[in-house]
Amino acid sequence: MKHTMQLLISPSLRHVTVLPAKGFKNFIKVKVGSRRISYLVVFYSLLLFTFLLRFVFVLTAVDTIDGERKCSTLGCLGRKIGPRILGTQLESTVPEVIYQVLEEPSDEVEIEEGPDTPQSLEEFMEEMKDIRPDAETFAVKLKTMVTLLEQRTRTAKIQEYLYRHVASSGIPKQLHCLDLKLAHEHSINANARLQLPSAELVPALVDNSYFHFVLASDNILAASVVASSLVQNSFRPEKVVLHIITDRKTFSPMQAWFSLHPLTPSIIEVKALHHFDWLTKGKVPVLEAMEKDQKARSQFRGGSSAIVANTTEKPHVIAAKLQALSPKYNSLMNHIRIYLPELFPSLDKVVFLDDDIVVQTDLSSLWDIDMNGRVNGAVETCRGEDKFVMAKRFKSYLNFSHPLISKNFNPNECAWAYGMNIFDLEAWRETNISEAYHYWLEQNLKSDLSLWQLGTLPPGLIAFHGHVHAIDPFWHMLGLGYQDNTSIADARSAGVIHFNGRAKPWLDIAFPQLRSLWTKYVNFSDKFITTCHIRAT
Repeated sequence: MKHTMQLLISPSLRHVTVLPAKGFKNFIKVKVGSRRISYLVVFYSLLLFTFLLRFVFVLTAVDTIDGERKCSTLGCLGRKIGPRILGTQLESTVPEVIYQVLEEPSDEVEIEEGPDTPQSLEEFMEEMKDIRPDAETFAVKLKTMVTLLEQRTRTAKIQEYLYRHVASSGIPKQLHCLDLKLAHEHSINANARLQLPSAELVPALVDNSYFHFVLASDNILAASVVASSLVQNSFRPEKVVLHIITDRKTFSPMQAWFSLHPLTPSIIEVKALHHFDWLTKGKVPVLEAMEKDQKARSQFRGGSSAIVANTTEKPHVIAAKLQALSPKYNSLMNHIRIYLPELFPSLDKVVFLDDDIVVQTDLSSLWDIDMNGRVNGAVETCRGEDKFVMAKRFKSYLNFSHPLISKNFNPNECAWAYGMNIFDLEAWRETNISEAYHYWLEQNLKSDLSLWQLGTLPPGLIAFHGHVHAIDPFWHMLGLGYQDNTSIADARSAGVIHFNGRAKPWLDIAFPQLRSLWTKYVNFSDKFITTCHIRAT
């Protein structure tokens, strides 16, 4: 059978048209440039064709993964594109009964572990292949296995938190040994009982031209790391004054350590709480509040056993409560920062350091920060890439279900951190911050400790409310004591790193990859360190 074709050439010779002899409307039209077919048109045509092939392949692969019936490539393409063009949705291939079973509350479904309960995904799949259950039975068995594994995971996490709480609350025998050795040295060696600082340097203690740092600690090893890292990283160590405040029992060994390990040319002062005449029970409301707080805890809270026995709270909430039970939170050493204006009446500005920090840069620039009349320069903890550490707001610490809190504060207000704080004592003396601190401690006791989580930061958030100046996060990196996903590179780039949390760097439970940032400031060849078997790992 013969077919004739018509060939039409435009007068300009720029188009060639091929038509069927019977006048079929579809035609092939080829553009010609300079009387030649353009290769660019062919190239883009091939490119479009390749893209369409890939699109068809992806849709076909998705069909196969979804477990749909076998179909040709064009068939799969039609089934995929057709409903979308028509504005319809394909029905789910997952039976509705599976959703119903999985969405039922666990307490409404009897979950019991038996000898046949799969202990792993591999065992579950083997069982399913053997019995070939219907959809409902499959969903029930899957939910049973997952629920039981969740319960085990929760129990294991809480046990881990409890063990860490116990480990962090006690005094390691190595640190206890160090205290005893230094106390003995203090009693027999006159060089361990030197006046700190020496008489000629005493005027520097009240000289505001120096950079004054305050450290409150009863941990000699921790205090030595803070002091060493501060001095070693200072551009002008001769202008650094470190005021160390400790308790009565630790004063002698602390004095012995810094007498035998001077950090010249910096100036170190060691004083005990009992050296401050005004610090008596009648004049310090926080002492009475601490005694009431301790009695209330033992009477109503039930200690760590009652906390871990709670079966409804999430593990991270239980961890926070256990951490708040740490003995340091009921120690005057942890409340001492609220009395800085009284402790140092001649000073205008100080930087307060916790004993679980490491200084990694020169801190003299902190004195150049304009506080805009605010009292407390601190790093805010509601902004940052780390959503676990840097996601803290007032509602993270205060109980906004209590009307006394809800009517006075905003739950979404950004929180800030203790650990490395700039305190403008001159501005502080013009406020009622200390009085507000005492007032809210008393209100919390009257409310049966229901206003906030245990600890000293919550009353600090309240007392310093409206008096905080946010500083760059570079100056204070938190979280190295309760999460191990902090990268070494990020930690090394921070000005001050803070091992807040239970995994303190001097404990065996410290995170190994982060501990080296702290141990680099410990002289493990020192005779007291070696005698007490304090090691880097």
